[in-house]
Amino acid sequence: MQISVVIPIYNEEEILSELHRRLHEVFSKMKYRSEFIFVDDGSRDSSLPILVSLHKKDARVKILSLSRNFGHQTAISAGIAHASGDALIVMDGDLQDPPEILPQFIAKWREGYDVVYAIRKKRKENVFKRIAYMLFYRILKAVSYLNIPLDSGDFCIMDKRVADVLRQLPERNRFVRGLRTWAGFRQTGLEYGRERRYAGKPKYSLSKLMKLAYDGIFSFSEVPLRIAIYTGVIAAVLSFAGGALVIYQKVSNSVPIAGWASTMVTLVFLGGLILMTLGIVGEYVGRIHEEIKQRPLYVVQDKIGFANGPRSRKSRRPGTKRHDGSVHS
Repeated sequence: MQISVVIPIYNEEEILSELHRRLHEVFSKMKYRSEFIFVDDGSRDSSLPILVSLHKKDARVKILSLSRNFGHQTAISAGIAHASGDALIVMDGDLQDPPEILPQFIAKWREGYDVVYAIRKKRKENVFKRIAYMLFYRILKAVSYLNIPLDSGDFCIMDKRVADVLRQLPERNRFVRGLRTWAGFRQTGLEYGRERRYAGKPKYSLSKLMKLAYDGIFSFSEVPLRIAIYTGVIAAVLSFAGGALVIYQKVSNSVPIAGWASTMVTLVFLGGLILMTLGIVGEYVGRIHEEIKQRPLYVVQDKIGFANGPRSRKSRRPGTKRHDGSVHS
């Protein structure tokens, strides 16, 4: 059997040699054929040259170089599309997902589970991030129509048949852990302690984390649309009630209705509700717009170590579209 390890990489020059060393050490003790698919997501440092040098020393290292930075979730999807193993491991390249626990994942998979996802029991990160992640996963679980496991990221092992399902899903705004849950099959969790970054700075900025959260919520929930409807109904009921109260006071007591301030507050409040509702609808419309353009998920610049040649441009005419959602440049 062959195990594929998919690792998205973006500016991780300080970590790659140590990551490869630990992967080599783990898999040298197991009786599996393996391939390490590093997806270089448009790195601007020396990550790609380091990966090339690792490939020259170890044929298991395969490199998928994207033409620019397409994003973490897209890079994972590209790696899954090019993996050929009987099982696929997805892990981050910053060594927060320790390679040493991979034998436990493989053992669970051999027990018959199609997906074994990692549950982050402890996170060695700052308090703000820990609270933000905790809240996000619980909000997502509350609003999603899927039972997405709490505190489970992309770190997992999945059977080839689950990977085949993910390859067929065409959506552009990817939330891999949600797609993995949507695919179904027999799944279980495995707890682990998430380590600190081995070196360097985190590549997920606050804006990227927010986008990931939006992708998770808007891809797997219609609750935001219902919130907009319910908010509009409540605002309308309050408006009718307020209007009835004003009329009653005028008719029964001849109370003059002063109200410039209250009128302005009401107008601003309703305007805010309208803009919020338009924003929620706009998120869904924007995603529809992305889908109907049918652009490829990513553009492959170079492929090194794969069976169809060391460079993508030698294996296919420029600009031709592949079944996996990529375009060769």
